Amino acid sequence: MIPRREALAFWFRLGCIGFGGPAGQIAILHDELVDRRRWISEGRFAHALNYCMLLPGPEAQQLATYLGWLMHGTWGGVAAGLLFILPGMALIVGLAWTYLIFADTGWMAAVLSGVKPAVVAIVAAAAWRIGSRALRTPLLAAIAAASLACGLAGVPFPMVIAAAALLGYAAGRWWPAQVGAGAGHATAASAGPPALIDDDTPLPAHATSRSGGLWRVTAVVFSVWVIALGACIALSTGFAQMGLFFTQAALLTFGGAYAVLPYVYDAAVERFQWLGAGQMMDGLALGETTPGPLILVVTFVGFLGGWQQAMLGPGSEAAAALVGAIVATFFTFLPSFLFILAGAPFVEATRRQPALAAPLAAITAAVVGVIADLGVNFARHAFWPDGAAGNANAIAVAMALVAWVALVRFRVSVPWIVLAAGLVGLALSAVVGWNR
Repeated sequence: MIPRREALAFWFRLGCIGFGGPAGQIAILHDELVDRRRWISEGRFAHALNYCMLLPGPEAQQLATYLGWLMHGTWGGVAAGLLFILPGMALIVGLAWTYLIFADTGWMAAVLSGVKPAVVAIVAAAAWRIGSRALRTPLLAAIAAASLACGLAGVPFPMVIAAAALLGYAAGRWWPAQVGAGAGHATAASAGPPALIDDDTPLPAHATSRSGGLWRVTAVVFSVWVIALGACIALSTGFAQMGLFFTQAALLTFGGAYAVLPYVYDAAVERFQWLGAGQMMDGLALGETTPGPLILVVTFVGFLGGWQQAMLGPGSEAAAALVGAIVATFFTFLPSFLFILAGAPFVEATRRQPALAAPLAAITAAVVGVIADLGVNFARHAFWPDGAAGNANAIAVAMALVAWVALVRFRVSVPWIVLAAGLVGLALSAVVGWNR
């Protein structure tokens, strides 16, 4: 039996050191739980990860929740999922407060001017990285191109994803070679003694597939959602809008944080005007440099939205910002707990579902185009900061190209890219007055 105290200590440590995006976080989970501690077998780990890949939401956080549930039941899953989120959330709240207080100072503006081109490069590198794996056939490449065109034309994100899923389903039936289904994540075979939860370990009682458990968990989570939304309505319509929007966004995050960021960008910047386009880019940069899932950028969005919209009235901006951060984070992650706690027993009782592979491949291809569209939007604000027609800012373009090469060719870590870009922006502002 895995000691609960040791498990809690591990989940908290993971929340504090979980840098590197989902790939890095999944690698840490594998190294610690499969190779070093021998708590989970290779087969159990891979099986859990393959199913988390099929769900909307942050796959690394869902995997931690799943493994915590497998080891210690519902309380273990909730503890693992929360501890994966809370350290990064607290850090982003502190950074967002610092950002708002010092945003108008010369040194902060200079740092952020350097960071914005780096953010363009980060998004472009993400599109390149995902596309190089996902666009394996002409049809998938065409889906990505069509997705980009739809994004530039203003087609809503949910419609793009739904169309891609339907096309993937049809292709899976009639042109299966064009959506060559992947096998999920593969992990290297591990050596050593048997794991505490090994491939042939009998399912614990809480992992037995029971429809009653499904409905009970669903009812509890739905009740929590209704109570939380009612509290938001009692506070202000702005918080209610946040709760409804981030619930919807959470159900559409197939493909990870970069897939849903264009959807969040469109609503937060254009529709609700919780923050500006430049501020959204700054929030993404902060999210890239903090531990936890990248989708915690919604914490930054909620913080700025509560503050700048004064959702609790004049004079209460700080309190409104904190509530906004909590609302955005809570409603974004609540569905992930439902998917794992309600569905994990059935996942443990089954194996892969090949019928889902083709739609997922098409959705992933569409995600590449969606991410590229986000990069185009960010580039407009980074390279033409005044919004005027004419030549792009040559220094910003050059910085973005250098950052992209560093990310793609030399595999430099994203936090180092952001730090270096901020320092370059500060130096250029001091020496040549760039972007003043």
